[in-house]
Order: sequence, then C-alpha cells, then structure tokens
Amino acid sequence: MLRIVFMGTPEFAVPVLQALLEHYKVVAVYTRADKPVGRGKQIIVSPVKSFAQQHNLPLEQPRSLRNAGEQAHLREYKPDLIVVAAYGLLLPQGILETPPYGALNTHASILPRWRGASPIAYAILSGDSESGVTIMKIDAGLDTGDILTARSIPITPDDTTGTLTEKLSQVGAKLLLETIPAYITGKITPRPQDHSQATMTPLVAKDDGKINWEKSAAYIERMVRAYQPWPSAFSSYRGDQLKVLHATVLQDAVPEVPGTVLQIGQDIGVATGKGVLVLKQVQLAGKRAMSAQEFSRGQREFVGSHLE
Repeated sequence: MLRIVFMGTPEFAVPVLQALLEHYKVVAVYTRADKPVGRGKQIIVSPVKSFAQQHNLPLEQPRSLRNAGEQAHLREYKPDLIVVAAYGLLLPQGILETPPYGALNTHASILPRWRGASPIAYAILSGDSESGVTIMKIDAGLDTGDILTARSIPITPDDTTGTLTEKLSQVGAKLLLETIPAYITGKITPRPQDHSQATMTPLVAKDDGKINWEKSAAYIERMVRAYQPWPSAFSSYRGDQLKVLHATVLQDAVPEVPGTVLQIGQDIGVATGKGVLVLKQVQLAGKRAMSAQEFSRGQREFVGSHLE
C-alpha cells in the first residue's frame, strides 16, 4: 500500500487527511508548531493536530524543514508520496526529492489564479464567480508547480470564507482520491501553469478587516463575507470595535458622508462611497452578536452617528 506523509494545518486540510487515511497508509502527519494566541497567550491546537491525535497517527511539528536533521528524520518514514493541504511551510528541495513520487499540493483555487496563503478570502473579496481546487506537483516555488487536475465550483452570493472553505475541502478530498491513482500509474500528464496569468494572495492580517467607508457598499459587503469568520469586517462606534457580521447592498445614492448611520425603512444602513451597506447582524466588542435593529434599539444614538 502507498505510504504517504501528510502535511496540513487548518480545518480545510482535515477532510483531505481523513480521505487519505481511509484509502492509504498515512505513515506520519506534519502540522505547524503550536502558537500562543490572544491576550492570554492560550495555546491552540490545530485542527489537523487534533485529528491526528484522535486517530493515533505519528505527529511531527517542526518549526522548519530546512535543516538536515529534520529532512533525515522525514526520510525515516520512507514515504512514497507527500501530500500537502494548507500546511503553511515551504518544502525545500531535499524534502521534495525524498519520496519517489514527489509531493502533491491540494490548493484551494484554480491555479494560477490566487496562489499563496489566502486564496479563498481573496476570491470572495474580488467578486469572483467561482473558486475551486487544484491538485499540483510541488516545486521549489510558491504554488508554481505543474497542474495535475482541477475542479471548480460556483461562489454563491452568501458564501463566506468559512462556508466556502468547507465546500472546497470536500471537493479537494474527493479530487485528490481521483487523482492519486492516475498520477501514480502515469495516466496524467502534468501541465505547466501560465505564469503570466498568476495572481498572489498574502496572509490575511487582522487589520485587513478594517472598513473604509469611502469604498463602495458592494466591496464592503464582500469584505464582510471574505473576512468571516476571521478577522471579521469591523469599524469603530464610540471608541469600541463594531463587527459587521452580515450585510446586504442598497445601490441607491444618498447625500450623506460615508460612514453615516441611516434609518432606511425598517433597516439600518451605512452610507458608503457608492451605495448603502444595509446592516443585518453586528457585534460590539465584548457583547453578543445581534441584529442591527436590536442593536439600534439598545443604542439610541446609533442612527445618525458616524462610524470611524
């Protein structure tokens, strides 16, 4: 049976690992080293680490794969193939040359569009009509390797990064299982990417969610979905962070300064550089999420105020 070393970290990678475990021998799981998060510096276990521990899989968490000792240790597992899904570390040449069948990546976009760390969020933010998964051979670059297979799905108007991640993880797991046998038996001819068409995505940072009300309502609504569940799209109300968790767009022009909170019939909206962002669900720092109408009833000065 094919011996596979799996490398992945977030929730997207879990269905891929589970699919491999059901059909192949997973001899080791590599995931990112634990990191303290938040003000309390609480150690959070990655979804892949949790899954590996539940299934008693050999677990490795190196901070780098570039040193000779880590590469020698990986060779001890004698993998036939390495499979990667949102691992978070680049694989050096010494690792790529270890298994006879090399390394495959399950990437959450239709390459060469949206290489890099945050393809799902950027697909939503840019208003793409579809996303997908690409199975590619890993080379020394960042998502630059030859493509084996790809499968696209539509992005729905209510998709968030959270919901689209879940969909694509299932697509990726199924596509990988279809791809590996054909790849191993030489029935797939890898095809080079058109690098001239490549677009890149950086890692999403917390400040990316800060709303600029001069932008259009349509763009801000995409922000709301692209940065859900993290870091959320947010503004400032009376010195406190106000997250916008769900919103819709009203294209009507209003003679108000962008950032002004408006009463629009039964709805609460915010004037933008183009159109009105209708707030559906919000959350003030330290409070529970609630509808914009409920929030407005508790904050009598909200309508007419200006969000920073």
